[in-house]
Amino acid sequence: MRLRRAGLLALAVSSVFLLSGCNPPSTPAEDFPGVPTEADADVVDVDSGTDPAGDEEETQSSENGPVVVWWADGGQLALTISGSSTCPVVGEQIRVLEEAGEGNRVAIDLVQRSEDEICTMDFVPHTTLFWTPTTVTTTEPLIVEVFGAEVEVPVK
Repeated sequence: MRLRRAGLLALAVSSVFLLSGCNPPSTPAEDFPGVPTEADADVVDVDSGTDPAGDEEETQSSENGPVVVWWADGGQLALTISGSSTCPVVGEQIRVLEEAGEGNRVAIDLVQRSEDEICTMDFVPHTTLFWTPTTVTTTEPLIVEVFGAEVEVPVK
């Protein structure tokens, strides 16, 4: 009887982990000041359209628009936007607009800040990590709508 209960408990616990893995949260997994530095990240600069393929120096100099990077072998997306260090531009939510095979497109909403918030006049990068939604794929280019721009993230 004890083995049967242990087996049922193990099945229940593993089911919870499997189900939670199927639907990652749409809220950020993490955010931090600075840029991603993972050597195998695929980076695209929205303004130049170039693909520095993880070149940290190029990523840091890309201050004119959002940068989106496949992170953790495609399990996450990293969004980097430069702005005030005391009032950083932070991603709030990721939404699937078109699933894989139908456009592979997401939108990232940003945290809305109060208009009367006092912020420093510096310009530094800030990164927000999101779990990659299960209905998009790394095997097609991903279009990310964010901050009034469209960023195309290449195939991983």
